[in-house]
Amino acid sequence: MALVKLVNYADAAPEARAVFDDIMATRDSEYVNHIWRALAAHPPLLKRFWGQMKEIMVKPSRLDPLTKELIYLAVSITNDCTYCINSHTAAARKKGLDDGILGELNEIVALANAGNRLTSGLQVEVDEVFEQTHKVSKWKLPRSVRKKSGKRPLSRKRQTGTVGAASGSRGKVRRQAVRRED
Repeated sequence: MALVKLVNYADAAPEARAVFDDIMATRDSEYVNHIWRALAAHPPLLKRFWGQMKEIMVKPSRLDPLTKELIYLAVSITNDCTYCINSHTAAARKKGLDDGILGELNEIVALANAGNRLTSGLQVEVDEVFEQTHKVSKWKLPRSVRKKSGKRPLSRKRQTGTVGAASGSRGKVRRQAVRRED
């Protein structure tokens, strides 16, 4: 049983009713799922979450609709969310999911979770060939912005020490200037 009252259309606040209308129009259905009705207990949350869901799951993107549902389903399986597993399995079935794909997905999720746990437990370092090679540029703040902040840039004379910070998975240490706050 839900911890909040599931809001019906007739009882919904105007903001929640507007979201309900959008859900029904977007899905071409007169049905509003329990999760949306539960979120309607706090209309701003309902509006934000529906907006995110619509932007990510409904709006066309480089990922096809079935792939999006399978990703959502994989995360739901990992998080053990019974509601989301059932809801997104139903949505994925409408987009082509069959029992074979569902079985394979669960096998991949189980394998990935086991592999993640083993790797984390053993604290295995990332192979150099897998590390990202994006060049990191030095942070620069334009003078016009520095003047607006009222703080002077950190100069060598004002440096009061250094702190070590681990950099990357090879355990290298970089030195970083710090400013003493008096």
